Amino acid sequence: MSQVQTGKLVHDQAVNKSYGTLQAAIAGMPTQLAVNSAYVTHYQTCLASAIANGCGTEPFVTALKTLGARS
Repeated sequence: MSQVQTGKLVHDQAVNKSYGTLQAAIAGMPTQLAVNSAYVTHYQTCLASAIANGCGTEPFVTALKTLGARS
């Protein structure tokens, strides 16, 4: 994934920081459950930032639905 650039600095930074945390969480050989949990946490963080910063939420809502998580 490349860096997010929406033009809203606070949101961009939040998403990029969350993605870095996701990368660290799935490094090595975690279980599939751990990987899915890390992705859910990442997309929930991104969704909260998008809502707080007036950005589009659809990509994050869709990702959470795909993972079977609630948005």
